[in-house]
Formats: sequence, structure tokens, C-alpha cells
Amino acid sequence: MKKKVVIFGTEKMAQLAHFYLTEDSPYEVVAFAADEAFIDRRKIMNLPVVPFETIATTYPPDEFTMFVAIGYKGLNTVRAAKYKEARKKGYKLISYVSSKATQWDDTKVGDNCFILENQVIQPFVKIGNNVIIWSGNHFGHDVVIGEHCWISSHIVVSGGVRIEPYCFIGVNATIRDDVTIGRECIIGAGALILRSTKEKEVYIERQTELYQLDSEHFEKMMEISR
Repeated sequence: MKKKVVIFGTEKMAQLAHFYLTEDSPYEVVAFAADEAFIDRRKIMNLPVVPFETIATTYPPDEFTMFVAIGYKGLNTVRAAKYKEARKKGYKLISYVSSKATQWDDTKVGDNCFILENQVIQPFVKIGNNVIIWSGNHFGHDVVIGEHCWISSHIVVSGGVRIEPYCFIGVNATIRDDVTIGRECIIGAGALILRSTKEKEVYIERQTELYQLDSEHFEKMMEISR
């Protein structure tokens, strides 16, 4: 029999969590939850949406688990706050690791983590509580990821890297070996990090320059040059 879980959240992240948990986990999603002031519909995917304030009466924590499916708003602080509230109510927070992720038996994963497909996770990696890791990343040996982080897709994290809590790592970022990313940093899409960062630093790769010709004139110029 599958273990029963309530998903906190009603937006795309929660619906995506429902899909992965339903298709690729030992859990059965039985309901969604949200703060009562933000409930604008009573059903999602044919499942009830219940107020978080009174959830313990309808889905008691000794019978049901929970997964908090919120994005990186407020540099992950919104998700972290609800994660802490759920634990205070007595709920066990589950984690999901895709069956299509490559990892070793010694990988340590905290609670309320969401780790999608096509990861390469080398030995001795530690992932803290409430960490979201999107698809297609490489984590070298001995990497440590702190609590409440958001790791986007196609990131290379080299061996010995430490990512402190509440960080956001954007798509296609690369972090050199033995670097420490300070607490609450934002590493933008495509950034290359070759040294350790301080707390709350922001690194943004420049956007590709807009060419002076539009696509029609550019194509004509290319035809002439062929």
C-alpha cells in the first residue's frame, strides 16, 4: 500500500509534484493544501484543496505525510517558512528523488527535497533539507548543499563545493572545485564561479549582445556572403 501524502501548494510547482509523486514514487497524493485566504478553488486534479490552518483535523500527521511544493520566492524563504510550519504541526516531510537520477548509496538527502531526473551525483554528496534540484545537473564528489536552496537545470558543481543555505543557482551555471558559495547568494544563469563568494552576493552573466540587423536583413547579408 502506498503512503499517503498531502501537497502544500496549488500552483504549477504543486501540480508538477503531483505528477512525479504519482508516476514515480511510493506515495499516493490524497489532497492539496493552502492558506485559507489564498484558496480560490476547492479541487485540483480531482483532489480536494484544504485549508492549511485546520489540516491536522482532516489529515492528521500521525496518518499522513506532507510535501511543501513552493518555488524560490523570497530567495526560498517562503518555502522555508511553510516547511517549518508543517514540521511544527507534526508532519513528516517526504522527499522525492527521481528513479532516473544517477546516484550512489551513500548520497545523503534531507527531508522535503525534490530531485528530478538525469542527475549525476557522485560519491559522498550531502543534500540538506528543503532543497529543490531541477533536471540534468552534475554534482561532483563531496559536494555539500545547505538547507532551503534552489538548484536549476544543467549546472556543473565540481568536487568539494559547498553551497550554503538559501542560495539560488541559475541554469547552466558552473562552479569550480572546492569553492564555497556563501549563504543567500544568487548565481545567475550561465555564471562561471572560480572563487568562493561572500554572503548575499549576486553574480549575473551578461546577456548576449543584440545584433544591429533584424533577422530579415541578417539573412540577406548571409546569402550575399555565401
